[in-house]
Amino acid sequence: MCNLLIVDDQEGIRLLLREVFKQDGYCTHLAASGVEALAIVETYIPDCVLLDMRIPGMDGITILSKLRELFPNLPIIMMTAYGEVTEIEKTKRLGAVAHFTKPFNIFEIRATVNKILLG
Repeated sequence: MCNLLIVDDQEGIRLLLREVFKQDGYCTHLAASGVEALAIVETYIPDCVLLDMRIPGMDGITILSKLRELFPNLPIIMMTAYGEVTEIEKTKRLGAVAHFTKPFNIFEIRATVNKILLG
């Protein structure tokens, strides 16, 4: 079973994604902040991360950088409601494998995760 970490400060997004990926048999872990996400990865090493770019306290780029230090090959998918080109380019340089702008198409994000994890 694959471990999926969903990091977003919006509870509705976290719960929606958990339900979608639960149907596909993934073990999902939810975090509302960067601190919470980093605590989770100490116990559950994720196979993939869905990460919001704008999170109060520790932004997505900082979280992405910290996750990269811990897991250089971990697939990380960025989500953003803003689609700022400069930030998206920065996350690409840091190794984000995909980007989705909110509101995203749930079928597209599901297909992307399944392709990354299942081939």
